[in-house]
Amino acid sequence: MFEFRTIELSDREWITRALRKSDFRGCEYSFSNNMAWRRLYETGILKYKDFYISCSHKYGVDFIFPAGEGDYRDVFAEMSRYSEKNGAFLTIHSVTNENLRLFEELYSGLYDITRDEGSFDYIYRAEDLRELKGKKYHSKRNHLNRFYGNNWEYSPISEKNFDDLIEFATLSYNQNGGYDDESSVSEQFAINTYFNNFHELELKGGIIRVDGAIQGFTIGEPLNSDTFVIHIEKANPNIQGSYAAINNEFAKASSSGFLYINREEDLGLEGLRKSKKSYYPEFLLEKNTVRFNCFIH
Repeated sequence: MFEFRTIELSDREWITRALRKSDFRGCEYSFSNNMAWRRLYETGILKYKDFYISCSHKYGVDFIFPAGEGDYRDVFAEMSRYSEKNGAFLTIHSVTNENLRLFEELYSGLYDITRDEGSFDYIYRAEDLRELKGKKYHSKRNHLNRFYGNNWEYSPISEKNFDDLIEFATLSYNQNGGYDDESSVSEQFAINTYFNNFHELELKGGIIRVDGAIQGFTIGEPLNSDTFVIHIEKANPNIQGSYAAINNEFAKASSSGFLYINREEDLGLEGLRKSKKSYYPEFLLEKNTVRFNCFIH
């Protein structure tokens, strides 16, 4: 029977090995992401044979489609037994359209499918975000030109910046009443996790300053063989073009050699959706939830 526990930094090697075998492009298939957001979803993890299993216990028992390799019928049966022990049928999230075929082959008619639009990842051509070429990016270039009229500079994140960046993020958190919002509290926890383990997680980051003061930062990392992922992006909205600047400068500095950049999901928030669409994604990585209507063994 499965016994879940909290993810730890010491799990990075074996989890990363399983993630590389799958080579999934979804943002949830990042060790750093899983470790940073474990509090929000009350997530537990375990190793089952050559699979990495992640499960949220916040609203019941909610699995993420497992990463790794092996007998999927076997691992799904074990997942179902754990769900059954907790009084529920098996539920699996983050199932791409490609992986839906596996369920059709193994369990046709035994489950229902829900499209999780708020969790669709926005995938961009890395070259587009680096170069912002063409008519469709005209407004972005205008924002950048206005920002570049400031006395600005861009630099990579280093250890000497950590305290100042945490202070910058905390200021935004306090100004927006983040302590009253669970997701904001969890984001602050995630940001601190990234900085406290920045080198061990092999993260990359960038900072923009205006007149020497920090006005934005971002953190990301290689996600799979062809995709770079952006985990956090913060900027001062009162300085026009600050978000466009940190986005573009970091893409130019960090995404060389990658075909795509994953800017994660919009969470169903209209403002965030509008912002992500304004950069013209190459495609949305569609995700589904598979809910079984019986126990499987």
